[in-house]
Amino acid sequence: MKIRHAQPIDAERIVELIKHVENSSENMMFEAGERSISVEQFTKRIASLQESGSTIVVAETGEDLVGYLMVNRGGAIRTHHSAYLVIGISSDYRGQGIGKALFSALDEWARNNHLHRLELTVLKTNQAAIALYEKSGFVREGVKKDSLYVNGQYIDEYYMAKIL
Repeated sequence: MKIRHAQPIDAERIVELIKHVENSSENMMFEAGERSISVEQFTKRIASLQESGSTIVVAETGEDLVGYLMVNRGGAIRTHHSAYLVIGISSDYRGQGIGKALFSALDEWARNNHLHRLELTVLKTNQAAIALYEKSGFVREGVKKDSLYVNGQYIDEYYMAKIL
């Protein structure tokens, strides 16, 4: 497995991976097939992230991308030290250390790029993700009550953060 930063040429494979992750998990923001992401749009998104001091870290096995960790850095002077994270791992590769490897690479990149705070939200019911985040140094800071509506039920999300 190789961990690296995404380049615009990776857009098509990342779009395919995002669709796969959203289709295979009830723990994502978007439901299966809910959003349309074009390769052209995502190519521009990768370039835009790089220009703004953000990145996407990807996990690759052979020719396949199997995980991603999007890092969206704050754009204002007062938030430029922090970044909001979104992670997705192929259903075929969950539980195999991909998330841990992505977060390890992120920590190094974040320190080299003068980030101080990393933050994310996670469904309260997603125990596997919560365990990964806590092992990676994230702590729960709060609860977003009834944040998402999933399968006819309101679900809380945890706010989690890590100070570097």
